[in-house]
Amino acid sequence: MQSHGVALWGAADIHAFCFSIGTDGKPYPGAISWAIPMSPDIMAGIKNGPTHAYARAYTQVNVRITGLAQSLSSAIGQKGSRAHPLATSDRTDQINIKGEFPHKTAATLSGLGWVGRHCQLVTRQFGPWVRLGTVFTDMPMGYGTPFHRGYCGTCRRCVDACPAGALSGKDWRPGIERKEILDAAVCDRWKKEHYVQFNKGHNCGICASVCPYSLKYLRGNRGTSKQ
Repeated sequence: MQSHGVALWGAADIHAFCFSIGTDGKPYPGAISWAIPMSPDIMAGIKNGPTHAYARAYTQVNVRITGLAQSLSSAIGQKGSRAHPLATSDRTDQINIKGEFPHKTAATLSGLGWVGRHCQLVTRQFGPWVRLGTVFTDMPMGYGTPFHRGYCGTCRRCVDACPAGALSGKDWRPGIERKEILDAAVCDRWKKEHYVQFNKGHNCGICASVCPYSLKYLRGNRGTSKQ
């Protein structure tokens, strides 16, 4: 992680999920999770909806995460352990609008952050202005301290900002079902109806743009283009 310039990463104990992926069917006991921050200046510009700059940055960071996941998996394999990267942004379940395993779950278990009322990971360093990567492995390692609650307090800025009205405003806790926080179908439909020009309707980000944790990050990095 240091050689790739990744400042925020950790390891998660996921043995309770009995999660397996790939062809061997063996569950993975652990996962390595990391967060790549998006450009604060770009993210500050999407309060009224996604922009082409945001869509480009979203794709570029995804490519970076994919490359890092492949490199990490290869390095772990060379050490004699199993490893499998989780696709950066891939819906394997089109009906329920989700992938094989939530990146956010690995991230909260790794101690990277908690899930906010906008149903995205919130980090203290960057707020929700991050993209996540995950590699499953059986490599022996020390695990991080999981988050067991959120730290959004009474803030509802993301809930009020959501143009689709897809957020319930409920607090996150480990094990809560996504539908209790986010109506994924309503969110997805709004994006495809209004923002199809941005990665085929996969981008919005309005809720994340108003998060106080992100705005604090912006104030500390005004004028930068860190990614």
